[in-house]
Amino acid sequence: MAQPLAERIRPKNLDEVVGQKHLIGENAPLSNIIRSGHLPNMIFYGPSGTGKTTIARILAAATNRRLHILNGTNASIADVRAVIGEVNTLAAPNGVLLYLDEIQYFNKKQQQALLEYIENGTVTLIAATTENPYFYIYGAVLSRCTVFEFKYVEPEDIVPALSRAFSVMAEDFKEEFDIEDGVLQHIARGCGGDVRKGVNSVELCVLSSNIPVDGAKRKILLETAKAVTQKTALRYDREGDEHYDLLSAFQKSMRGSDPDAALHYLARILEAGDLPSACRRLMVCAAEDVGLAYPMIIPIVKGAVDM
Repeated sequence: MAQPLAERIRPKNLDEVVGQKHLIGENAPLSNIIRSGHLPNMIFYGPSGTGKTTIARILAAATNRRLHILNGTNASIADVRAVIGEVNTLAAPNGVLLYLDEIQYFNKKQQQALLEYIENGTVTLIAATTENPYFYIYGAVLSRCTVFEFKYVEPEDIVPALSRAFSVMAEDFKEEFDIEDGVLQHIARGCGGDVRKGVNSVELCVLSSNIPVDGAKRKILLETAKAVTQKTALRYDREGDEHYDLLSAFQKSMRGSDPDAALHYLARILEAGDLPSACRRLMVCAAEDVGLAYPMIIPIVKGAVDM
């Protein structure tokens, strides 16, 4: 089975990684950690497609550690113990780096099983999660790790990765591409800060473009890019922090009498299909901010008239 394009162009060093300059830029924390050659236990927290797994691979290679990748959705304590079994063997002479993706799916008992090994330095743990680690990760594990927050990648930072993806596809097809102006920018905006999603859109653009004839260049049209990206991905999680942040911003905009901001946040909520939450916040605002303020305004107005 052909390897996905996003996996084939995965960066091999920090210079190829796009975004996250607050973590991997000049004199940034992870850059300095690589230079030191010593890896602490870490938690990578952030949305999908922002480079968590990629940077973990780079850290392992740069420090010459044996890398094991487990996923919290299907891994068990037995899998963790199998990783521990490689410590101090010829398979891992410089130590083991355990990258545990989606650690929020590990229950408390499973997370506690990690404590002994990460505390005595048997393994180095890098846990990744898309959920708030302060809510989903056991406190004892959290206290032994440093949390690094990954952020959505800005469109201008995604464009170089998309250019590289088109170049790789051109090599695979042994063709030259004629990319219409605006294609890269549209895909970069439409992937919602998720580099993997953007690279997947590049692959779809190429596969859905007309096959050239007589040695002509394959044309990658903006129309095709719009068809495969469809619309900008909404950053909205119904049960997570962003859900409540957005609703709070909506309510505070109404409270602050800012109609433009209120309409902006209301549109984002409705576009995500969360009409009930919008209605609840409107009712809360009517009851608390308007309903409670009305009895207080009357005496003030009356006093002003009497004067």
